[in-house]
Amino acid sequence: MPAPLIRHATPDDEPALVRLDRDSWSPLHAVSPRPEADQPFFGKRSGPLDHFVAEIDGRVVGYVRLGFPTELASNTHVRQIRGLAVAEEARGHGVGRALVRAAVAEARERGARRITLRVLGHNTTARALYASEGFVVEGVQPEEFHLDGAYVDDVLMGRPLP
Repeated sequence: MPAPLIRHATPDDEPALVRLDRDSWSPLHAVSPRPEADQPFFGKRSGPLDHFVAEIDGRVVGYVRLGFPTELASNTHVRQIRGLAVAEEARGHGVGRALVRAAVAEARERGARRITLRVLGHNTTARALYASEGFVVEGVQPEEFHLDGAYVDDVLMGRPLP
C-alpha cells in the first residue's frame, strides 16, 4: 500500500468522511452512538480546516480532528486531538501515525505549548500509537464510560510541544 497523502480537509470531503466515520465506528474507541448516515460531519466547532485527511489513490482512508480542549481563553495554548479514524483496510500501514504527526505539527505551528487527547483504556492499539509518538498518560478516569456492557476507563494523554 502506498504512503498516504496527508492534507487539510475540504468541504468536498464531507460525504467520504461521513461514510468513514460510520464504517469505522466501534465501541472500542467511540463513546457516542454510531453516527447516522445523514448526520453532517463538519460542525460549528470543527470545520474542514480543523481536520486532516489521509488519502491513498485518491480515496479518503483516515482523518484526525484537532481542536481546543475547552472554550476558555486561559486554555488556548493547548490543542487536543478530538478524533482519529482509519479505514479498516488501511490500518497497519502508517496512516494513523501520519495523521497524528500532522496534528502535532499543526498544533506546534499554531503556537500551542501542549497537545492532549483522550483514549479509552481498552483501546490498546491507539494507546501504543500515541505513546510511540511521545504522548504520556497524565491521568485516568476509572470506569468513566459504560460501553457494550462493560465499564471503561478514560485515559488522558498529552505531550509538550517544545
